[in-house]
Amino acid sequence: MTTILSPKTAIALFLTALFPATFTVAVPAFAGQCPANQVMVGARTSGETMPKDVTDDVLSAIDLSSKGEAFKGYMLRLRKLVVQPNGVVPWHSHEKRAANILILEGSIMEYNSTCKVAIEHKAGDVVGEFGADVAHWWRNESKKPVVIISGDLLPPEMRAADAM
Repeated sequence: MTTILSPKTAIALFLTALFPATFTVAVPAFAGQCPANQVMVGARTSGETMPKDVTDDVLSAIDLSSKGEAFKGYMLRLRKLVVQPNGVVPWHSHEKRAANILILEGSIMEYNSTCKVAIEHKAGDVVGEFGADVAHWWRNESKKPVVIISGDLLPPEMRAADAM
């Protein structure tokens, strides 16, 4: 017997397999979490809107369309971002684009829609980003460049957009 999954179910299963940390709630291994007493949905509704002193290079991109209708137009990307001192990754949402972020070098501050205080992420930290309530922006408040590796699943409607 063959089981046919809806496109949404297939994508959810794919994301769970590809980005398991994205679907985990408060894992102690993830440093740089919002303190429990500072969590608040809608803590921020906007932030810096323009990129500043940040490079965003796509290292690899795989078109997943050949994997079936549920993946038509989706891209699996691996990117390297370098954020210079005082540089900004502008406000963006993760409602449609799941991502796992690895801070490779340096330390950077995240201003998240669900946290009343800035969250510091240091080298070695991993941040899973996905969901309707996840929006944020980042600023390098240190004196050294920050190197970030980002793996994300880019939906078809965002392929033409300049999505950080």
